Amino acid sequence: MIKIRRSEERGVASHGWLNSHHTFSFANYYDPNHMGFGPLRVINEDRVQPGRGFPSHGHRDMEIISYVIDGGLEHNDTLDNGSVIRPGDVQRISAGTGIRHSEYNHSQSDRVHFLQIWIEPKKQGLHPSYDQKSFTDEEKTGQLRLVGSPDGRDGSVLISQDVELYTSIVPEGETVRHQPKSNRLIWVQAVKGDFTLNGTEMSSGDGAAIEGEDIIELKATAKSEVLLFDMTSTF
Repeated sequence: MIKIRRSEERGVASHGWLNSHHTFSFANYYDPNHMGFGPLRVINEDRVQPGRGFPSHGHRDMEIISYVIDGGLEHNDTLDNGSVIRPGDVQRISAGTGIRHSEYNHSQSDRVHFLQIWIEPKKQGLHPSYDQKSFTDEEKTGQLRLVGSPDGRDGSVLISQDVELYTSIVPEGETVRHQPKSNRLIWVQAVKGDFTLNGTEMSSGDGAAIEGEDIIELKATAKSEVLLFDMTSTF
């Protein structure tokens, strides 16, 4: 079973300096039919104007993943981490018992475009932690590259939940496939481009909740970038 969440159906928040699209209920956007999917709670697609951003604010008991599409996202937190996240980077914060961080567009001339993803952890009260890894286009092209996992294997960032996060760049006309184990939830998020998901057309910003499919086939009709979440169904 595949349920498509079209880009234009998402919640929208526009604050001048920030334009955000919410796949699931978030802040002032509430839709009881879209509260999350398994342990996946937030996918926000944010575009932040030059030099602007989110001042220091707090989180707890959440796995927070930032995935930059274009530009640079400047990050600072109360664990003394400071970095600029760019395309190819995957950042994970385990907020645990509490962490404060700020996020700003690193550029004074260009927008930053990124996805912020929240996943509920396997247990609460974890010690706050931070991880950031870089993945080249070459290792993502034409295949699903594991970039987040509960055991940190293959150089992926560690996620404190039974979630495997993959990313892929699929050249026009090519196909990548994923075969989930039984009783798993799959979420596919279109980052860029156009492709078919088991024959159904998807474009940038679209998402898909998938259950009970033996194979996931992504065929690019234009060069595409995609995220795939393979998640526990017993959350």
